[in-house]
Amino acid sequence: MVGKALVRALENDPSYELVLRNRDELDLTNQQAVADFYAYEKPDQAIIAAARVGGIVANNTYPVEFMLDNTRIALNTIQSAYEAGVGRLLFLGSTCIYPKLAPQPIPEDSLLTSPLEITNEAYALAKITGLKLCQYYRQEYGAMYHSAMPTNLYGPGDNYHPENSHVLPGLLRRFHEAKEEGLEEVVVWGTGTPRREFLHVDDLAAALVHLLQIDGPPNWVNAGTGKDIPIGELAQLIAKVVGYEGKISFDTSRPDGTPRKLTDSSLIQSTGWQAKISLEEGLRSTYQDFLANQQSLRAQ
Repeated sequence: MVGKALVRALENDPSYELVLRNRDELDLTNQQAVADFYAYEKPDQAIIAAARVGGIVANNTYPVEFMLDNTRIALNTIQSAYEAGVGRLLFLGSTCIYPKLAPQPIPEDSLLTSPLEITNEAYALAKITGLKLCQYYRQEYGAMYHSAMPTNLYGPGDNYHPENSHVLPGLLRRFHEAKEEGLEEVVVWGTGTPRREFLHVDDLAAALVHLLQIDGPPNWVNAGTGKDIPIGELAQLIAKVVGYEGKISFDTSRPDGTPRKLTDSSLIQSTGWQAKISLEEGLRSTYQDFLANQQSLRAQ
């Protein structure tokens, strides 16, 4: 999803020549394959947007796979970039790297100050490894390697799997199917009280391009909207966008995860960037993308 948004943002920019591989063409968990790719293409810059991702259930169920794959991707892509002479690298983490009970909004300097949220600890540890490796290459070797921590993302190309998706695309699919099937009720996992922040993926792409163009960027910087919403209200908004008019209830036996996760995005805003796409506007365009891809989604 992020990679496609970056292509949309840069493909018509004459100052960039994109060097692209999909996952079938390049296995980022394979160290030799990654080293060979860098040695052959010799890119000037690299954005590491790839990751194994999923929602609470997927993170909780497959912590070994989430930790191994994401740690390998981080180590392989960053180390091989430096060895191939890549001058600038931007690594994407996630705001789940921050402590479960971090101050709200979450500042960058809260990293590693207290325990992580246990349901996504494996993923967070892998992303922290990549972030810190960028910081150390910059500190020890002077490489301009830095990181961005996006908040919860959504938009075209999202994962709508009924079990392994994140909360927003998962709800969008659930409400759509409830409308199509004429269901009287949609059950939302958890209590509906946790608050989450959502950033459209095209806003993130603009933020990443911006970060690549400024001198002396922070070692890591949050990228978010600065606004959050309770999951219960998000469900109501998605129902409105989809056109579902039935009842919404909550399954309190399901885990809520972190009570609140709002980023402090004042640092990136101080460099001249801020999000432009409102949540309702973004949901409407995302739903249109969902509808346009119904045939492939039915196989999930």
